[in-house]
Amino acid sequence: MRLRYRLLNVFALDADPFSGNPLCVFEDGSGLSDDQQQGLARQFNLSETTFLVPPGDGADAGVRIFTTSFEMPFAGHPTLGTAHVARDLHGLGDRLGLSMPAGVIPVEADGDRWTLTANAGRVEADLDVDDVAQALGLSPDDLVGPVQQVSVGTSQVIAQAASVEAVRRARVNPELLGRYAGMGARGGETLIYVWSPSGEGRIEARALISDGSSVSEDPATGSACSNLGAWFVAQGRSGRWAVSQGAHVGRPSVLELSVDPDGTVQVGGLVRPVGTGEVEL
Repeated sequence: MRLRYRLLNVFALDADPFSGNPLCVFEDGSGLSDDQQQGLARQFNLSETTFLVPPGDGADAGVRIFTTSFEMPFAGHPTLGTAHVARDLHGLGDRLGLSMPAGVIPVEADGDRWTLTANAGRVEADLDVDDVAQALGLSPDDLVGPVQQVSVGTSQVIAQAASVEAVRRARVNPELLGRYAGMGARGGETLIYVWSPSGEGRIEARALISDGSSVSEDPATGSACSNLGAWFVAQGRSGRWAVSQGAHVGRPSVLELSVDPDGTVQVGGLVRPVGTGEVEL
């Protein structure tokens, strides 16, 4: 079985071909078992690998999203990157719906800039500010409450820092962060999105992840940015922000976040194709 795939960078910068969050999209995953899809995701060793599959619920295309160890119900950069491939493969136009375990996600494009409309979010839990600060290697004064577990389909911790300097200084203690494992939908992992305003209409954020024994950092996290939008909705706030992420791991990225007064959350950014290839199974 010969399988074609595409490599893309999502939430990329216009002038930097190695910016954004890398993604592998398999053009046709309909004949693959769950184990084969998981194995291919582990082979490519990216934060996520996706597979185009037949659509459900009246969508234009279906997608399954795998990390190196589990399937995700929703993730932002895989949604935008897969939509880019689906449009090119099937001539679907600039407005389409992608079905995934979290539901049908509407996406639209302006050239190579794609935007998703997130599901309505919910606050799942209020967390102790002191405990979360300790897990991030920060002092309680470095965080601004409320710190909350939020989900638009994938659940993450949203923590506002008191300054950009505190965002940059955060260093996760995996054992302490492990106390939140199982609260979300990341296969036992915990993701904290720590962020701070960095100017008018600008935010700096980091996505820090732990499985209880090790720590990683995601360069651009559309699901967490969507959850940040849902957090703003819960605070009665609306607006538009350019969210910078990824500089700490050498993959600078920009996510465009908008929160309408009616509570609609959208996240978008540039999708940059990188290359294509084939795998023989």
